[in-house]
Amino acid sequence: MPRKSGNTASQFSATDAERVLQIACGTAGISCDGATLIRLGENAIFRLPGDRIVVRIARTLSYWDDAKNEVEVARWLADQKISAAEVHEVAQPIAADGHPVTFWQFIDGREGDRTDTGTLGTVLRTLHKLPRPDSFELPNENILGRVQSRVEVAPVPSQDKDFLLARLEELRGELSALKFPLEPAPTHGDAHTGNLMICANQPVLIDFERFAWGQPEWDLAVSATSYQTAGWLTEREYNTFTEAYGYDVMSWHEGFETLRSVHELKMTTWLMQNVNESADAATEYQVRMKTIRGDRSQSWRAF
Repeated sequence: MPRKSGNTASQFSATDAERVLQIACGTAGISCDGATLIRLGENAIFRLPGDRIVVRIARTLSYWDDAKNEVEVARWLADQKISAAEVHEVAQPIAADGHPVTFWQFIDGREGDRTDTGTLGTVLRTLHKLPRPDSFELPNENILGRVQSRVEVAPVPSQDKDFLLARLEELRGELSALKFPLEPAPTHGDAHTGNLMICANQPVLIDFERFAWGQPEWDLAVSATSYQTAGWLTEREYNTFTEAYGYDVMSWHEGFETLRSVHELKMTTWLMQNVNESADAATEYQVRMKTIRGDRSQSWRAF
Protein backbone atom coordinates (compact mmCIF):
# COMPACT_ATOMS: atom_id res chain seq x y z
CA MET A 1 0.00 0.00 0.00
CA PRO A 2 1.35 3.49 -0.85
CA ARG A 3 2.54 5.65 2.00
CA LYS A 4 -0.11 7.89 3.54
CA SER A 5 0.02 11.65 3.20
CA GLY A 6 -1.09 14.16 5.81
CA ASN A 7 -4.57 14.53 4.33
CA THR A 8 -7.46 13.70 6.65
CA ALA A 9 -11.05 12.91 5.86
CA SER A 10 -12.24 16.14 7.48
CA GLN A 11 -10.18 18.19 4.99
CA PHE A 12 -11.63 16.53 1.90
CA SER A 13 -13.63 19.21 0.08
CA ALA A 14 -14.85 19.54 -3.50
CA THR A 15 -11.82 21.73 -4.23
CA ASP A 16 -9.47 19.07 -2.85
CA ALA A 17 -11.20 16.44 -4.97
CA GLU A 18 -10.76 18.45 -8.16
CA ARG A 19 -7.02 18.76 -7.49
CA VAL A 20 -6.70 15.02 -6.87
CA LEU A 21 -8.69 14.30 -10.03
CA GLN A 22 -6.19 16.25 -12.13
CA ILE A 23 -3.24 14.39 -10.60
CA ALA A 24 -4.83 10.95 -11.01
CA CYS A 25 -5.95 11.53 -14.58
CA GLY A 26 -2.47 12.79 -15.44
CA THR A 27 -0.98 9.59 -14.02
CA ALA A 28 -3.45 7.43 -15.93
CA GLY A 29 -3.05 9.36 -19.17
CA ILE A 30 -6.72 10.35 -19.24
CA SER A 31 -8.11 13.81 -19.98
CA CYS A 32 -10.25 15.35 -17.24
CA ASP A 33 -11.46 18.27 -19.38
CA GLY A 34 -15.12 18.99 -18.69
CA ALA A 35 -15.21 16.81 -15.55
CA THR A 36 -18.40 17.09 -13.50
CA LEU A 37 -18.62 16.37 -9.78
CA ILE A 38 -21.55 13.96 -9.39
CA ARG A 39 -21.34 13.38 -5.66
CA LEU A 40 -19.24 14.17 -2.59
CA GLY A 41 -19.80 11.66 0.18
CA GLU A 42 -17.60 8.78 1.27
CA ASN A 43 -15.99 9.33 -2.14
CA ALA A 44 -15.82 12.18 -4.58
CA ILE A 45 -17.30 10.92 -7.84
CA PHE A 46 -16.64 12.64 -11.16
CA ARG A 47 -17.84 12.01 -14.69
CA LEU A 48 -15.41 12.53 -17.55
CA PRO A 49 -17.53 13.16 -20.65
CA GLY A 50 -14.77 12.78 -23.24
CA ASP A 51 -13.92 9.16 -22.43
CA ARG A 52 -17.25 8.22 -20.77
CA ILE A 53 -15.46 7.37 -17.54
CA VAL A 54 -16.51 7.74 -13.90
CA VAL A 55 -13.72 8.46 -11.40
CA ARG A 56 -14.02 7.59 -7.70
CA ILE A 57 -11.70 9.32 -5.22
CA ALA A 58 -11.63 8.00 -1.65
CA ARG A 59 -11.07 10.28 1.32
CA THR A 60 -7.72 8.94 2.56
CA LEU A 61 -5.18 6.23 1.78
CA SER A 62 -6.58 4.27 4.72
CA TYR A 63 -9.23 3.25 2.14
CA TRP A 64 -6.62 1.77 -0.23
CA ASP A 65 -7.60 -1.85 0.49
CA ASP A 66 -11.26 -0.98 -0.08
CA ALA A 67 -10.42 0.52 -3.47
CA LYS A 68 -8.48 -2.61 -4.43
CA ASN A 69 -11.42 -4.71 -3.29
CA GLU A 70 -13.81 -2.70 -5.48
CA VAL A 71 -11.80 -3.47 -8.58
CA GLU A 72 -11.49 -7.18 -7.74
CA VAL A 73 -15.19 -7.46 -6.96
CA ALA A 74 -16.22 -5.84 -10.25
CA ARG A 75 -14.13 -8.34 -12.23
CA TRP A 76 -15.47 -11.26 -10.18
CA LEU A 77 -19.10 -10.18 -10.64
CA ALA A 78 -18.50 -10.05 -14.39
CA ASP A 79 -17.21 -13.63 -14.23
CA GLN A 80 -20.35 -14.59 -12.28
CA LYS A 81 -22.55 -13.07 -15.03
CA ILE A 82 -23.94 -10.47 -12.62
CA SER A 83 -24.89 -7.19 -14.29
CA ALA A 84 -22.60 -4.76 -12.48
CA ALA A 85 -20.35 -1.74 -12.96
CA GLU A 86 -17.23 -2.47 -15.00
CA VAL A 87 -13.77 -1.06 -14.46
CA HIS A 88 -12.02 1.08 -17.06
CA GLU A 89 -8.99 -0.99 -18.00
CA VAL A 90 -6.06 0.94 -16.59
CA ALA A 91 -3.70 -0.15 -13.83
CA GLN A 92 -5.54 0.77 -10.65
CA PRO A 93 -6.11 1.90 -7.95
CA ILE A 94 -3.90 4.94 -8.41
CA ALA A 95 -2.52 6.84 -5.42
CA ALA A 96 -2.87 10.58 -5.98
CA ASP A 97 -1.91 13.10 -3.28
CA GLY A 98 -2.91 10.76 -0.49
CA HIS A 99 -6.08 9.38 -2.06
CA PRO A 100 -6.91 6.05 -3.75
CA VAL A 101 -8.49 6.65 -7.17
CA THR A 102 -10.36 4.17 -9.38
CA PHE A 103 -11.74 4.47 -12.92
CA TRP A 104 -15.02 3.00 -14.14
CA GLN A 105 -16.94 2.71 -17.38
CA PHE A 106 -19.80 5.20 -17.55
CA ILE A 107 -23.24 3.57 -17.31
CA ASP A 108 -25.82 5.20 -19.57
CA GLY A 109 -29.03 4.85 -17.59
CA ARG A 110 -31.02 6.31 -14.74
CA GLU A 111 -30.22 5.99 -11.06
CA GLY A 112 -32.46 3.59 -9.21
CA ASP A 113 -35.12 5.10 -6.95
CA ARG A 114 -37.91 4.08 -4.61
CA THR A 115 -39.89 2.57 -7.50
CA ASP A 116 -37.13 -0.05 -7.86
CA THR A 117 -37.39 -1.73 -4.46
CA GLY A 118 -38.60 -4.97 -5.98
CA THR A 119 -35.69 -4.93 -8.41
CA LEU A 120 -33.27 -4.41 -5.54
CA GLY A 121 -34.77 -7.35 -3.66
CA THR A 122 -34.31 -9.59 -6.70
CA VAL A 123 -30.71 -8.45 -7.24
CA LEU A 124 -29.82 -9.09 -3.59
CA ARG A 125 -31.47 -12.51 -3.62
CA THR A 126 -29.23 -13.48 -6.56
CA LEU A 127 -26.13 -11.91 -5.01
CA HIS A 128 -26.58 -13.64 -1.66
CA LYS A 129 -26.70 -17.06 -3.37
CA LEU A 130 -23.21 -16.70 -4.85
CA PRO A 131 -20.30 -18.67 -3.37
CA ARG A 132 -17.35 -17.01 -1.70
CA PRO A 133 -14.85 -15.94 -4.39
CA ASP A 134 -11.73 -18.03 -4.80
CA SER A 135 -9.96 -15.73 -7.29
CA PHE A 136 -9.18 -13.10 -4.63
CA GLU A 137 -9.52 -12.66 -0.87
CA LEU A 138 -12.89 -11.10 -0.15
CA PRO A 139 -12.69 -9.43 3.28
CA ASN A 140 -14.99 -10.34 6.12
CA GLU A 141 -17.61 -7.70 6.82
CA ASN A 142 -16.78 -5.16 9.52
CA ILE A 143 -20.10 -3.38 9.62
CA LEU A 144 -18.94 -0.65 12.03
CA GLY A 145 -15.43 -0.38 10.64
CA ARG A 146 -15.48 3.25 9.50
CA VAL A 147 -17.65 4.77 12.20
CA GLN A 148 -14.96 5.61 14.76
CA SER A 149 -12.61 7.26 12.26
CA ARG A 150 -15.46 9.35 10.86
CA VAL A 151 -16.43 10.57 14.32
CA GLU A 152 -12.87 11.38 15.34
CA VAL A 153 -12.17 13.72 12.41
CA ALA A 154 -15.63 15.20 11.79
CA PRO A 155 -16.12 18.96 12.30
CA VAL A 156 -18.82 18.58 14.97
CA PRO A 157 -19.01 19.46 18.69
CA SER A 158 -17.05 17.30 21.13
CA GLN A 159 -20.20 16.38 23.06
CA ASP A 160 -21.62 14.85 19.86
CA LYS A 161 -18.43 12.88 19.36
CA ASP A 162 -18.48 11.58 22.92
CA PHE A 163 -22.10 10.50 22.57
CA LEU A 164 -21.52 8.76 19.22
CA LEU A 165 -18.41 6.93 20.40
CA ALA A 166 -20.26 5.69 23.48
CA ARG A 167 -23.15 4.52 21.28
CA LEU A 168 -20.65 2.78 19.02
CA GLU A 169 -19.32 0.76 21.95
CA GLU A 170 -22.84 -0.21 23.01
CA LEU A 171 -23.67 -1.45 19.53
CA ARG A 172 -20.44 -3.41 19.23
CA GLY A 173 -21.48 -5.30 22.33
CA GLU A 174 -24.99 -5.92 21.04
CA LEU A 175 -23.71 -7.13 17.67
CA SER A 176 -21.32 -9.61 19.24
CA ALA A 177 -24.25 -11.31 20.98
CA LEU A 178 -26.46 -11.74 17.90
CA LYS A 179 -27.20 -15.14 16.35
CA PHE A 180 -28.08 -14.51 12.71
CA PRO A 181 -30.82 -16.61 11.07
CA LEU A 182 -29.41 -16.48 7.51
CA GLU A 183 -26.26 -18.09 6.15
CA PRO A 184 -23.21 -15.89 5.41
CA ALA A 185 -22.90 -14.69 1.82
CA PRO A 186 -21.31 -12.04 -0.40
CA THR A 187 -22.81 -8.74 0.79
CA HIS A 188 -22.94 -5.39 -0.95
CA GLY A 189 -22.57 -3.29 2.21
CA ASP A 190 -24.63 -0.29 1.03
CA ALA A 191 -27.61 -1.98 -0.59
CA HIS A 192 -30.09 0.77 -1.45
CA THR A 193 -31.82 1.52 -4.76
CA GLY A 194 -29.47 4.44 -5.44
CA ASN A 195 -26.74 1.85 -5.95
CA LEU A 196 -28.59 0.46 -8.95
CA MET A 197 -28.44 1.94 -12.41
CA ILE A 198 -31.41 1.05 -14.61
CA CYS A 199 -30.49 0.58 -18.27
CA ALA A 200 -33.21 -0.44 -20.73
CA ASN A 201 -35.23 -1.64 -17.73
CA GLN A 202 -32.36 -3.87 -16.56
CA PRO A 203 -30.55 -3.24 -13.23
CA VAL A 204 -26.80 -2.72 -13.02
CA LEU A 205 -25.29 -2.98 -9.52
CA ILE A 206 -22.72 -0.30 -8.60
CA ASP A 207 -20.50 0.86 -5.69
CA PHE A 208 -18.48 -2.04 -4.28
CA GLU A 209 -16.21 -0.41 -1.72
CA ARG A 210 -17.99 -2.09 1.23
CA PHE A 211 -18.53 -5.40 -0.57
CA ALA A 212 -17.57 -8.24 1.77
CA TRP A 213 -18.32 -11.71 3.07
CA GLY A 214 -20.89 -11.29 5.81
CA GLN A 215 -24.52 -11.55 6.81
CA PRO A 216 -27.32 -10.93 4.28
CA GLU A 217 -29.24 -9.29 7.13
CA TRP A 218 -26.85 -6.29 6.86
CA ASP A 219 -27.97 -5.61 3.30
CA LEU A 220 -31.64 -6.20 4.03
CA ALA A 221 -31.62 -3.87 7.02
CA VAL A 222 -30.65 -0.93 4.80
CA SER A 223 -34.09 -0.90 3.16
CA ALA A 224 -35.80 -1.66 6.46
CA THR A 225 -34.11 1.35 8.07
CA SER A 226 -34.96 3.51 5.07
CA TYR A 227 -38.58 2.54 5.62
CA GLN A 228 -38.87 2.53 9.39
CA THR A 229 -36.48 5.31 10.46
CA ALA A 230 -35.84 7.61 7.51
CA GLY A 231 -39.31 7.50 5.97
CA TRP A 232 -37.88 7.15 2.46
CA LEU A 233 -40.05 4.16 1.55
CA THR A 234 -43.77 3.59 1.91
CA GLU A 235 -45.12 0.40 3.46
CA ARG A 236 -46.10 -0.80 -0.01
CA GLU A 237 -42.63 -0.11 -1.41
CA TYR A 238 -40.97 -1.92 1.48
CA ASN A 239 -43.31 -4.89 1.12
CA THR A 240 -42.43 -5.05 -2.58
CA PHE A 241 -38.78 -5.34 -1.55
CA THR A 242 -39.35 -8.13 0.97
CA GLU A 243 -41.63 -10.07 -1.38
CA ALA A 244 -39.00 -9.96 -4.12
CA TYR A 245 -36.25 -11.07 -1.74
CA GLY A 246 -38.31 -13.67 0.09
CA TYR A 247 -37.53 -12.61 3.67
CA ASP A 248 -38.34 -9.65 5.90
CA VAL A 249 -35.46 -8.81 8.24
CA MET A 250 -37.88 -6.86 10.44
CA SER A 251 -39.44 -10.19 11.40
CA TRP A 252 -36.17 -11.05 13.16
CA HIS A 253 -37.28 -9.53 16.45
CA GLU A 254 -34.18 -10.63 18.38
CA GLY A 255 -31.79 -8.69 16.15
CA PHE A 256 -33.42 -6.15 13.89
CA GLU A 257 -33.52 -3.28 16.39
CA THR A 258 -29.75 -3.59 16.78
CA LEU A 259 -29.26 -3.62 13.01
CA ARG A 260 -31.49 -0.59 12.62
CA SER A 261 -29.48 1.29 15.26
CA VAL A 262 -26.26 0.32 13.50
CA HIS A 263 -27.51 1.70 10.20
CA GLU A 264 -28.77 4.88 11.84
CA LEU A 265 -25.30 5.41 13.30
CA LYS A 266 -23.59 4.67 10.00
CA MET A 267 -25.89 6.94 8.00
CA THR A 268 -25.39 9.79 10.47
CA THR A 269 -21.62 9.51 10.64
CA TRP A 270 -21.46 9.33 6.84
CA LEU A 271 -23.32 12.64 6.62
CA MET A 272 -21.36 14.35 9.42
CA GLN A 273 -18.24 14.33 7.26
CA ASN A 274 -19.85 17.02 5.08
CA VAL A 275 -21.54 19.33 7.59
CA ASN A 276 -19.30 22.18 6.44
CA GLU A 277 -20.13 21.64 2.77
CA SER A 278 -23.71 22.97 2.95
CA ALA A 279 -26.32 24.35 5.33
CA ASP A 280 -28.68 21.55 4.28
CA ALA A 281 -26.17 18.89 5.34
CA ALA A 282 -25.63 20.60 8.68
CA THR A 283 -29.38 20.80 9.32
CA GLU A 284 -29.95 17.18 8.38
CA TYR A 285 -27.11 16.10 10.65
CA GLN A 286 -28.96 17.67 13.59
CA VAL A 287 -32.16 15.81 12.65
CA ARG A 288 -30.33 12.49 12.59
CA MET A 289 -28.62 13.17 15.90
CA LYS A 290 -32.02 13.78 17.48
CA THR A 291 -33.18 10.41 16.15
CA ILE A 292 -30.19 8.59 17.59
CA ARG A 293 -30.81 10.31 20.93
CA GLY A 294 -34.38 8.98 20.92
CA ASP A 295 -36.51 11.67 19.25
CA ARG A 296 -38.09 9.95 16.23
CA SER A 297 -40.56 12.71 15.39
CA GLN A 298 -38.85 13.81 12.15
CA SER A 299 -38.26 11.98 8.89
CA TRP A 300 -34.81 12.15 7.33
CA ARG A 301 -33.76 13.91 4.18
CA ALA A 302 -31.78 11.89 1.65
CA PHE A 303 -28.32 13.07 0.52
